[in-house]
Amino acid sequence: MPWREVWESHGGRITGVTFGIVLGLIYLISGFWDMLFFALVVFIGYTLGKRKDTAQPPLFQWQELAQRLSGRWRPFK
Repeated sequence: MPWREVWESHGGRITGVTFGIVLGLIYLISGFWDMLFFALVVFIGYTLGKRKDTAQPPLFQWQELAQRLSGRWRPFK
């Protein structure tokens, strides 16, 4: 399978895992708990990338959330 096809079908997962590894390596210094956090960051990156690849909707509707919060907090301005 050529790299272009792999990137087109799994680009989000590749990007997510790469981002997770980079963030994990920044955080990872030593110790068991740091290793667990590293695994969690990689898993989150993979999951978000997989959601992008399969064209699933985002976990949070940010625009809707922003509208609800701005409407709710408007009286305090």
